[in-house]
Amino acid sequence: MAEISASTVMKLRKITGQGMMDCKNALNEAKGDTNLAIEILRKKGFATLAKRAGRETSEGMVVSKTSSDNKTAVMVTLCCETDFVAKNDEFVVAAEALVDYALACSANEGVENILETAINGRKFNDILTELAGKIGEKIEVGDYVRYKLDGPGLISVYIHFNRKVGTMVQIDTSDNNVAASDPIKRTAADIAMHITATKPLALEKDGIGPEIIAQEKAIFAEQVKNKPANIVEKIIEGKMKKFYAENCLIEQQFVKDDSKTVAQVLAEAAKQAGGSATIKRFVRFGVG
Repeated sequence: MAEISASTVMKLRKITGQGMMDCKNALNEAKGDTNLAIEILRKKGFATLAKRAGRETSEGMVVSKTSSDNKTAVMVTLCCETDFVAKNDEFVVAAEALVDYALACSANEGVENILETAINGRKFNDILTELAGKIGEKIEVGDYVRYKLDGPGLISVYIHFNRKVGTMVQIDTSDNNVAASDPIKRTAADIAMHITATKPLALEKDGIGPEIIAQEKAIFAEQVKNKPANIVEKIIEGKMKKFYAENCLIEQQFVKDDSKTVAQVLAEAAKQAGGSATIKRFVRFGVG
């Protein structure tokens, strides 16, 4: 068997981030062929991922990036098992690389599409496998969404300081001048922060699933079952109205001014900008 030099082992360790003994063993198995040793270590990484498949990944971070033309934005989570790993420098670097892959991905959703996306010939799945091998925890891409403007408007993103929760909101405007105005930009940023804080279930009540509505009505009916039958429906109707106001974004009281709803705040900003604006969609991700 050919003698494997220490410099060759160190070179492989630098490339893969694996332990010295793992690199030496892989080089021995590959008879000194560095490229083959890399493949051996990659396969080992896949095997390690398989062993960890059932573990819970409840920690991690939310990351986002907007394209240079400001017309496309992505938000995605990279998840791990512990908060300690979530703060690891290599994990953070991988998370920051992840958004580049998400922007390069042509699909609007589907984690598997990001994993198979390649930049400079390297798939993100390869980065994920190598990172899991280095760190020793299960690491996976969690939630992913991609928004693209199809007309005048803007996409605003808010990531909380701990990077464990984030929101992306798309606002359509009457024209590009309105979208570029300071009042709309400020309000869009405030609405993204508002969503992060209040966790609305939907944009408006039509977006709330019928099973949730049925569940809430059943709860309210149980609460008023001893009331006179002729007023039960009115009480339930009033409770549902409050439920919608608390859980539908456009009806919620704005966190920075609870005398106004989110819809009213946006309408005022658009008026200042000389046009109109509507919230088209939003998404909120959280980890931990």
